[in-house]
Amino acid sequence: MNNAAQAIKTSDPVQDQDIEQHLRDQVAACTLMLNELKIMGYSGHVSARLPDGRGFLIQSVDQSRASLRPELLLICNMDGYLLSGPEGLRPPSEVFLHSEIFRVRPDVNSIAHFHHDRTAVFTLADGPQLAPVKNHAVRWANGIPVHPNPNHVNSPERGSALAKTLGEAHAALIRAHGQVIVAESVPGVLVDCVHFVENAEAMYDACMLGRVLPLTAEEIASFGKDIKRAKHINKLWTYYVGRALSMGLVPEGWNLAAKLQ
Repeated sequence: MNNAAQAIKTSDPVQDQDIEQHLRDQVAACTLMLNELKIMGYSGHVSARLPDGRGFLIQSVDQSRASLRPELLLICNMDGYLLSGPEGLRPPSEVFLHSEIFRVRPDVNSIAHFHHDRTAVFTLADGPQLAPVKNHAVRWANGIPVHPNPNHVNSPERGSALAKTLGEAHAALIRAHGQVIVAESVPGVLVDCVHFVENAEAMYDACMLGRVLPLTAEEIASFGKDIKRAKHINKLWTYYVGRALSMGLVPEGWNLAAKLQ
């Protein structure tokens, strides 16, 4: 198990409960913030790996992304099947998108799937492919693969195929469908979703002006040295949580520290 996965591993049952509640608060808040930012709309989901291989948290198929609460999240196992949750709630049909990526990517502790139209257009035209054009897009220096099957990822087989397309990358586009972002934490997923959309919108705008000039290998290497990921995630997570609190989007009582307690 790599360092990212070890970061949430614990053998203390009491601490496990604390971490689960912290993750519940983070996932609910991340979903609400992505919805308010118009990155995640009426569909899509954020998940978080639970400690000690117990499975992962994910919202139900019927819960609005605009009103999600921590206690409404479900726990599913790594086969994508429901372990526990409020009576009557069911996992989303694309739960296998999450389970199959978690299965093969021990470095990933959180996944977001959403359907952002401006970003999806890069899978619809015979033109420039989405590439890093802004400095924080160095996160995707190892590529932004496009999954060729536009169908819902509603079976283990389709989830496994998507995970193969993703490979070791940190993001993927699903043709004519949506986006997948993976990260080491829920705050990391939020920050990466914001930057992924910012990068796609900037590239779209650049296409209107002329030939796009993606970041060069030298620029990517230089930016990569300057950006301190943990510090940057903490800064942006703190900003967006503060914004959400001031708007009344999330309550004061949720534990939304960037690091797990």
